[in-house]
Amino acid sequence: MGTCLAVLLAVSLAVPALAEPTAASLFGAEKRGSRQAPQPIGTYARGCAAGLVQLPETGPTWQAMRLSRNRNWGHPETIAFIQRLGAQAAAIGWKGIYVGDISQPRGGPMTSGHASHQIGLDVDIWMLPPKRLTLSRADRESISSISVRSADQRRVNGNYTAAHAALLRAAAMDPAVDRIFVTAPVKVEMCRRATRADRDWLQKIRPYYGHHYHFHVRLKCPRGARNCVTQRPTVAELSKGGDGCDETLNWWVTDYLDPPKKAARPKPPAKPAPKKRGARDYTMDDLPRECRRVLAAD
Repeated sequence: MGTCLAVLLAVSLAVPALAEPTAASLFGAEKRGSRQAPQPIGTYARGCAAGLVQLPETGPTWQAMRLSRNRNWGHPETIAFIQRLGAQAAAIGWKGIYVGDISQPRGGPMTSGHASHQIGLDVDIWMLPPKRLTLSRADRESISSISVRSADQRRVNGNYTAAHAALLRAAAMDPAVDRIFVTAPVKVEMCRRATRADRDWLQKIRPYYGHHYHFHVRLKCPRGARNCVTQRPTVAELSKGGDGCDETLNWWVTDYLDPPKKAARPKPPAKPAPKKRGARDYTMDDLPRECRRVLAAD
């Protein structure tokens, strides 16, 4: 009896306690949206979404890309925005738009890729002008977008056209849009070409690292979405300081790329900094409590 007990104790000590599943693994396993009223919950980078709807894989002026990811789900207002933007792309001479990630069926953190795109109000639009909107599922997995940024990251390259600028302006002028993230050289070029009488919308164009193969559109919290957290500061608050075409923009193509060297100073030994937890590490306790109801729906 004593020998059996010793064996059981040894086994129990050798087997680690089961770790709590990550929120990313739970939301990533969902294949369909919840049968609930549409509701973004939490923040763009820490939340989930009820009642998301799927963007049709192909429409008259768009195609959803990378279908294997199952990330073409969004709030109804996001789906409507994509349809509007696709029509505007056709009006400026493109066939339409290629649509990248929106959200998972119930939003939430993802096991790969984005830290945001969690509440159904973010969408990536490819910089690649579509040559056709009849791509097969296999085509959509293999085709790649194009970069509109130079190799030194300081200016736009030959892929960037007036049509890109027109499409970005059309997106920024949409009243549902809160802000648009794009590579800094694009914003620099747009500021350079904007007229004095047509600049207010430029504040919505926000420089951010990466974002040279696509631009990232973020919609405002819809009216009545009481569980949706508005990003601060809002673009309206930011616009009080101008259109964003100032030294803060120049930083992205100067000091950000080549930080000024500081005089070396001896530092005392420091304790190792604790590992920073990212969205992929979140558990359900890190998300709004309403997200448990979203997972439990149906």
